[in-house]
Amino acid sequence: MSEFKFCPVCAANLVLRADDDDARKFRLACPDGHWTHWDNPLPVLAALVEIDGKMLLARNAAWAEGRFALITGFMERDETPEQGIAREIREETNLEASEINLIGVYEFMRKNELIIAYHVKATGSIRLSPELLEYRLVEPPDLRPWPAGTGYAVADWMRRQNLPVQFVEFAGSFTPLITPAQQ
Repeated sequence: MSEFKFCPVCAANLVLRADDDDARKFRLACPDGHWTHWDNPLPVLAALVEIDGKMLLARNAAWAEGRFALITGFMERDETPEQGIAREIREETNLEASEINLIGVYEFMRKNELIIAYHVKATGSIRLSPELLEYRLVEPPDLRPWPAGTGYAVADWMRRQNLPVQFVEFAGSFTPLITPAQQ
């Protein structure tokens, strides 16, 4: 559940109430019926970025050394998913998206997110934002997806390229997308 405690309309303490259509689901709601927190999943955009035939993977500043993944970010108001992923790529890597193709849509229930994943061909010189510490350019056959979230998108893209998919062991909450030899 979320961190909401008070109704934004009347400031009453929210109560946990069974959903009218499904008594097994509970939602935070105003006791006077002014407001309900639906706690819907957030749309997250992800990009498997290709530059000069190699795939760009980046390490977030909050991650341990050796952990790399796709470029991701939240969609903003008044932009399409394609505009959003192009913006995220530009903000995080300084690259310009030249071709954007949907890979698929994936659930990520652990974080209450819905991932919209794209394969993006990009151009330019890589310059990382402070959000990212380092990057790797990986040959497509060397990608190693994991069995969760964006890992499924990488696997789907690899299958479409007729590349063999070898999932890495899922150790903890995050596994790198690259083989130990690439680190």
